[in-house]
Amino acid sequence: MPNAAPAPDLRAMANAIRALSMDAVEAAKSGHPGMPMGMADVATVLFTRFLAYDPADPAWPDRDRFVLSAGHGSMLLYSLLHLTGYADMTMDELRRFRQLGSRTAGHPEFGHAGGIETTTGPLGQGLATAVGMAIAERHLNAAFGDELVDHRTYVVAGDGCLMEGISHEAISLAGHLKLGRLIVLFDDNEISIDGRTGLSVSDDQQARFRASGWDVQAVDGHDPDAVAAAIERAQATDTPSLIACRTQIAYGAPTKAGTAAAHGSPLGAGEIAGARERLGWTAAPFEVPADILAAWRDAGRRAAGRAEAWRKRHAAAAGRAEFDRRIAGEAPAALAPAFAEYKAALIATPPKVATRQASGSTLDMLAGVMPELVGGSADLTPSNNTKAKGQTPLAPGSYGGTYIHYGVREFGMAAAMNGLALHGGIVPYGGTFLVFTDYARPAIRLSALMGARVIYVMTHDSIGLGEDGPTHQPVEHLAALRSIPNLHVFRPADAVETAECWELALAARSTPSVIALTRQGVPALRQEATTNRSARGAYVLAEADGARAVTLLATGSEVGLAMEARKLLAADGIAAAVVSMPAFDLFEAQDAAYRAEVLGSAPRIAVEAAVRFGWDRWLGERGAFVGMPGFGASAPAGDLFRHFGITAEAVAAAARDLI
Repeated sequence: MPNAAPAPDLRAMANAIRALSMDAVEAAKSGHPGMPMGMADVATVLFTRFLAYDPADPAWPDRDRFVLSAGHGSMLLYSLLHLTGYADMTMDELRRFRQLGSRTAGHPEFGHAGGIETTTGPLGQGLATAVGMAIAERHLNAAFGDELVDHRTYVVAGDGCLMEGISHEAISLAGHLKLGRLIVLFDDNEISIDGRTGLSVSDDQQARFRASGWDVQAVDGHDPDAVAAAIERAQATDTPSLIACRTQIAYGAPTKAGTAAAHGSPLGAGEIAGARERLGWTAAPFEVPADILAAWRDAGRRAAGRAEAWRKRHAAAAGRAEFDRRIAGEAPAALAPAFAEYKAALIATPPKVATRQASGSTLDMLAGVMPELVGGSADLTPSNNTKAKGQTPLAPGSYGGTYIHYGVREFGMAAAMNGLALHGGIVPYGGTFLVFTDYARPAIRLSALMGARVIYVMTHDSIGLGEDGPTHQPVEHLAALRSIPNLHVFRPADAVETAECWELALAARSTPSVIALTRQGVPALRQEATTNRSARGAYVLAEADGARAVTLLATGSEVGLAMEARKLLAADGIAAAVVSMPAFDLFEAQDAAYRAEVLGSAPRIAVEAAVRFGWDRWLGERGAFVGMPGFGASAPAGDLFRHFGITAEAVAAAARDLI
């Protein structure tokens, strides 16, 4: 028999990525061919020699995570997934790149196909999300040991990722935590959309990473042996690693290689023909020679061998049942009874506390029954009340802790929590002031887009925070957050509603939540808790005595004001109902009959210590709003509520004017 043909070399395998990327971008008439062509050699080394993955089981829990932070180069990832044998990444999907309904969106989208670990495209967020994944790996390793959790997180990041401010937060946090299983492959091509990166940046990126405690290497990104040696060394370090890979954007293109012209536009038929000739690629568009495809599929099968060895360890592992429960995201059996007991205690002894304190008490209960709950704060732990009794810090060398001190890194915290959630096995929550959702908003948006169960504990939710003044007083933030699709925004009125909102947030497996909480104390309003009334978004807290003359709508701390206004109106013979509205989106999801029953047909007054935007859909044609006309001011909270006319007397007066 003749000898078998020699296996294709790594350069030929890398050229398959280059060809598919050129072809797909050309067919779509849009996209970014340059980065996939430049990083093809690096990616080929990683996927054929190092990455642990299983194309037949993309959700294998102990796989290495690969994050394409430079998400505009999505054809790099899609090509790799197709070549290594992921069933849902067919050649037809590559042909449909950037088309409606395809799995191959312009930027990678979580959930569209196996092997896409996170949505990327907003530069820098992939890197920060990967930090969360690396934290999750170390935390679960501390809980379940090497036999079940022993993998790495790899990131491809570009110049743009490292220009974004979030990169500093991510790099700093990862270095501080000594996340030795995190390896960043920097596509150091010195090209941006505008031209050479020297137009706008002259940072020494390698020195920047070293200053944050990273191991740093620099290699020729087109030398497979050098790349492999660097990855081997990075795997042996006990700190996170940066490998700066000097590459040429659009490697192989005859006139556009190394230029900004190759970044975000199709190369064009002539340039592609020239690239094919220079690369020695003779196959037709969207065709991969059989020997090269076979080599890639063999690489996928070799990588999957580690998955089979893991399955054998998993079958014999003592902690298998608990591990599987956490990875599946299922609630512990003790959670529902614990909530019922806790809420009953609140009814028996009603507390008059700030809802941030009520949230802290809820967390004290949750920490005892939900070991997968991992909390944190952006350096506001005592103010946010986010550290439960018994929680210990997650720290370098002590990764079993369930509380992360994120430092003043709101954006980095939010993106890392996305990574914790996407990794699986962890339910993350983190706190800061509500006003600072502005710093975290891009990551909150991605939480919603991806359907990641992340819980944002946002305290100091109004002018009720007082003397810190308008820089810290959120007025437009509730409206802005409520406008994000697939995001629960809860604003509970008292301790019972706070517990209910936590219960709903934990149950929302594919929706993130913001829980907006007060600094100031609020009265206990609920007198029963057998049913989670917040689950319907709004409900009648106190019905009118007789036919409704007016309906008072409120959220959070202003529900108490509405209850006081109800008494004032009753003294004048005016029958008022009070509706608590802790979650607009949940109320909107109710049937029309329920909404009509709650809102009634009488004139409506809404009261919220925020701007009016978003309230008119509930007020109807005959409605009035009591709230903030603009920004706040620096003064004690009580003075501010009186100054801005957010009082029970003002609500009652507005009601009288409508009747």
